[in-house]
Amino acid sequence: MLETGNPSRLGATTRHGGVNFAIYSSSAEAVELCLFDGRGQQTTCYPMPAQSNGVWHGFLPACEPGQRYGYRVHGPWKPELGLRHNPAKLLVDPYARRLQGAVQWGPALFDYVVGRNEEWVRCDVDSAPFVPLSVVDLPTACPIFRRPTVPWSRAVVYEVNVHGYTMRHPDIPEEDRGRFRGMSNGRILEYLKALGVTSVELMPVHAMLDEQFLSEKGRRKFWGYNSVNFFAPEGRLGGPDPVGEFRDMVNAIHDAGMDVILDVVYNHTAEGDGFGPTFSFRGLDNASYYRLAPDKRHYINDAGTGNVLDVNHPAVLRLVMDSLRYWVEEFHIDGFRFD
Repeated sequence: MLETGNPSRLGATTRHGGVNFAIYSSSAEAVELCLFDGRGQQTTCYPMPAQSNGVWHGFLPACEPGQRYGYRVHGPWKPELGLRHNPAKLLVDPYARRLQGAVQWGPALFDYVVGRNEEWVRCDVDSAPFVPLSVVDLPTACPIFRRPTVPWSRAVVYEVNVHGYTMRHPDIPEEDRGRFRGMSNGRILEYLKALGVTSVELMPVHAMLDEQFLSEKGRRKFWGYNSVNFFAPEGRLGGPDPVGEFRDMVNAIHDAGMDVILDVVYNHTAEGDGFGPTFSFRGLDNASYYRLAPDKRHYINDAGTGNVLDVNHPAVLRLVMDSLRYWVEEFHIDGFRFD
C-alpha cells in the first residue's frame, strides 16, 4: 500500500526505502498510480492516498529505479467546462525522466469516441497497451569536464539535428548514427571546432511523438517540435539508455571546448487540438495545462499546432522551470533556445 508521502517534489523521487510519487491535478477526484512489469502488463493500481494544494502524492516502500508506471485520473467528464478526465486513459507522468515504449496509433489513444467528435462521447477503451510507460529513474552524478567560458560577444552558435547530422558521416560507426553517441564522436567535434564553432545548439531532444499521418505512411518525426514530455530524452536518439548517452554526449562536447544549448518547445505539446490524442496533460488537468477557447471545448491555437500551454498557470510555470533546472543541474546544459 502507498504511504502518505510528500508533495514537495513532483515526479518519481527515489528515497531511502522506496519511491515518492507526486503529480499535479487540481480538478481530479481521485488519482491511481498503476505499476507495470517488464512485459508492459499492468500488475496493480494504488489510489494516491493524499492531496495537497492540487498535488496528489504517495510513497511506495520497496519500489526501485526501473519500475514502470503510469497514472489513471478520475474526475468529471465535462468537455463543455474543459474537464476531460477519463481513467481508461493511462497517462504519462509529466516529470518522468525516462519513457519506455512507443505510441501505437488507434482509437484507444483518444479520450472521446472517434467519429462522434462534436458529441464528445467518452471512450472507455483502455489505452495502456498503446502508450509509453513512465520509468522511475535514479539521478546520478555527472562528471564535469572542462567547461567552456566563451563570452557571448565571441559566440558562434551552430544548430544541429542530432539524427540528421550524424547519419552519413563516414567516420561514425553504423550503430551510432542518428544517436547521441554519434554526436559524441571525436571526428564530428573536431570538424565543428575547425569551423570556429563555440556553441552547439541541439534541435529538440525531448521525448516526441510521430503524428498519426506520418505513422500511417511509415515515416518518423525528424525535427522534434512535438514534445510529449519535457524531462525525458527522446528514446530513438539514445538506444537502450538515452539518459546515459545524452550525458556522455554533453561531456564529450564540453571536453572539446564547446557549449551545449538546447532548443526547447514549451509553448505546446503533441496532444494537439481538442480532437487530438490523450497522453498526459489533457487527462491530468486539461483546464490548467492548456489555454482554452471561450467555449472550453476547443483550444487557443497561437502556436499553430493545435494547443498552447498556459504558462500563466502556477503549476505549468513550475513545470517549465523545473524542467530547465533539471537539464542544467543533471546534465550541465549551458543555455536554451526557446521555440
